[in-house]
Amino acid sequence: MTLSLVDPVLLSLLFFATAVLYSSVGNAGASGYLAAMTLAGLAPEVMKSTAPLLNIIVALIATCRFALAGYFSWPLFWPFTVASLPVAFLGGLRFIQKKIYQVLVGIVLLFAAYRLFWYTDQGKPATGAAPLVLALVVGAAFGLVSGLTGIGGGIFLSPLLIMMGWAEPRQSASISAAFVLVNSVAGLCGDTVSVHALPSAAPLWVGAVIVGGLAGSELGARQLAEVALRRLLAVVLAIAGLKLIFVRR
Repeated sequence: MTLSLVDPVLLSLLFFATAVLYSSVGNAGASGYLAAMTLAGLAPEVMKSTAPLLNIIVALIATCRFALAGYFSWPLFWPFTVASLPVAFLGGLRFIQKKIYQVLVGIVLLFAAYRLFWYTDQGKPATGAAPLVLALVVGAAFGLVSGLTGIGGGIFLSPLLIMMGWAEPRQSASISAAFVLVNSVAGLCGDTVSVHALPSAAPLWVGAVIVGGLAGSELGARQLAEVALRRLLAVVLAIAGLKLIFVRR
């Protein structure tokens, strides 16, 4: 059932819960926002302008919180970002619907969720370094996805950093939050035409994700154990994967 007449206050509560869950693992929640807006029956142009805006706000909060807690690594961050920015901007210039692509990405996310949830090699140290060429290629690929879909890319980068042993969970959350921030800004800059489609309820939703982002990033940066953080990220990935497979925009 499509909730075409959903109350903006109810939608703001969904955005708040999404911001708490995603920001606790260094993501900003774009896939969750898009899913909620799809169920609410909002127009595609509204979703495309609103999701990156909320993404930027939550990613900024999470980036600051994790960085202040000492988990940010510039040497690990910049190779992914320098390649992602230009393609995220270019991707933002176009609005593309690819149903087959969404299903494939959803399957990949579900597989990553399974791997993260059951991963038990807690003694494996993080190297804190990624091969430069590989980081550039990965950054460009994730930046393109970010620009085309409005999803900031952190939901892809987080599990990669952990599973490859390049970062421990909280450091991964910090890098991913900053990655989401810059890619969301770049994608929105490439799609400035759709900004006029922001709904009148946007200020209410912005307030909801600010509170949610503050709460979630505090949980992620200071209180959650690493095992809980990794498994929470697995839940986030599973939700996003199921959304991409079963929810059509």
